[in-house]
Amino acid sequence: MKPSRLSAYGEWVLDRFPLASLWKDHMTHYYAPKNFNFWYFFGSLALLVLVNQFITGILLTMNYKPDAKLAFDSVEYIMRDVSWGWLVRYMHSTGASAFFIVVYLHMFRGIMYGSFKQPRELIWIFGMLIFVALMAEAFMGYLLPWGQMSYWGAQVIISLFSAIPVIGDELSLWIRGDYVVSDATLNRFFAFHVIAVPLVLVMLVFMHIVALHEVGSNNPDGIDIKKVKDKNGIPLDGIPFHPYYTVKDLVGVGVFLIFFATVIFYMPEMGGYFLEHANFIPADPMKTPEHIAPVWYFTPFYAILRAIPDKFAGVIGMGGAIVVLFLLPWLDRNPVRSIRYRGGIYKKALALFVISFIALGYLGTQPATPVATNVARVFTVIYFGFFLLMPLYTRWEKTKPVPERLTVELSFEEQIPALIETFEEITEIKPTVITATDDHHNHPAFRSVFFSRRPNPEGMRNVATRLAKKLKESLD
Repeated sequence: MKPSRLSAYGEWVLDRFPLASLWKDHMTHYYAPKNFNFWYFFGSLALLVLVNQFITGILLTMNYKPDAKLAFDSVEYIMRDVSWGWLVRYMHSTGASAFFIVVYLHMFRGIMYGSFKQPRELIWIFGMLIFVALMAEAFMGYLLPWGQMSYWGAQVIISLFSAIPVIGDELSLWIRGDYVVSDATLNRFFAFHVIAVPLVLVMLVFMHIVALHEVGSNNPDGIDIKKVKDKNGIPLDGIPFHPYYTVKDLVGVGVFLIFFATVIFYMPEMGGYFLEHANFIPADPMKTPEHIAPVWYFTPFYAILRAIPDKFAGVIGMGGAIVVLFLLPWLDRNPVRSIRYRGGIYKKALALFVISFIALGYLGTQPATPVATNVARVFTVIYFGFFLLMPLYTRWEKTKPVPERLTVELSFEEQIPALIETFEEITEIKPTVITATDDHHNHPAFRSVFFSRRPNPEGMRNVATRLAKKLKESLD
C-alpha cells in the first residue's frame, strides 16, 4: 500500500475517532509531578497484572469445564495435556497473588502520601470499589478448580451471609444457587468470574484513571503542581507522562517480571500460600479438611472475623474493616497530605496499622487456638483504632512546614558516591597471609598476601547511630 493512501486511511480514522487527542490528553500532554519515586510503580504494575489475568483467563476458559464432575479433571488436563497449559495456569494463579501484592502496596502509598485527600476523594472511592470487585473476582475464581480448599472455603464464606438478619438465609441461598455448594454454585461463580465482574473492573479502572487525570497525580510532597505554572499554563514542577514515566515504568515492569517469572518457574505454590496443597485434591463434600483458611490475601479480614466470638458481629467486623477504608478521606482531619511533613503521631499510628495488618494476615493462616485468637483481638483493636481515632490524633499532631514547590530527591547515580563512602566506612581492608601447610615449603617465597574486606564494627555502629538519629527526627 502506498504511503499516501495509508496516510489518508489514518486521517479518515482520526477524523472519526479521537485517538490522537486521547494520546495527547492522557500521555504526552498529561503533566505528572517530577518527583515520583519507587512507590509510584505499583499503579502501572496493577494495570499490567490485570491485562495478564484477562489474557490467561481467556486461554484457560478454552479448556475449562464449569461442571462439578469435570472441573477438577479439566484443570488437570490443562496442566498435563494442553500445550503450555501449565504455564498459563501458573501465570493466572501467580497473577492473582501478584495483583493483591501490588494493589496493597498501591493503597499503602495512597495512605502514606495522602492521595485520598481533597481533591482526590473520588479517585480513592473508585480505587476502593476496584479493590472490592477484585476481592469478589478472586473469591469466585477460587472455587473454579473444585479442589478441597476451594469447595470448603466457599462453603464457609457463603455461610457467613446467613448471619445477616432477615435476608441472610435467602441471600446465601441465592449466592449458592442451591442449599449446598454444588454444580449450580460452580456455574454461577464461573459466569460472574468470567463475564460480570471483569466488566465491572474494566469500567471502574477507566473511571479511576479518568478521575486521576482530571485532578492530577499526587506526589511524595503532597503538593498540587497545578498551582505554579509558566506563561503557557504548564506546571513548572511537572513533566510529560510520556516519555519520561513510561520509560521509567518499563524499568519497574522489567524488575517485576523477573520476580514474577521466578515464582512461576521455581515456586508457583509458594509453600502453599499461592496454591494450597489441599486444592490438589478433588472436592469431597463428605470429608472436611483439617484446617480451612482462605488464600493469603483474604486472611487479615478472616482473622478479624474469627477474633470476634459472635458470628453476626464477626461478619460486621470483617465488612467494617473494608468499609472503613472508604471513609478515610473524611476521617483524616489534617490538611497536610504527605507523611514527610506530618507529625510523629500519624507516623507511629501508620506503623502500628501496618504491623497489625501483617500480623492479622499471618494469624488468619493459622489454626484458631485460644492464644492466636486473643492476639488477633489485640491487632483487630489496633487496626480499627487507626481509623476510628483518626479524627482525634490527626488534629493533635504537630506538622512540619510544607514547601511551596516540589523537593527533588537525589537520583540513584547521585547517591552512588554516598553509598560507596558508607560501604568503606562499615568495612575495612585487612591483609591475610597464606602460607604453605608443608614445612618443607614454608619459606617466604611460598607465602602470599591477600587484602580482603572485613566488617568494621566501629563504622557499623557509627552508621547505625546516624540512621537512628535520622529516624527519630523523622518521627518527631
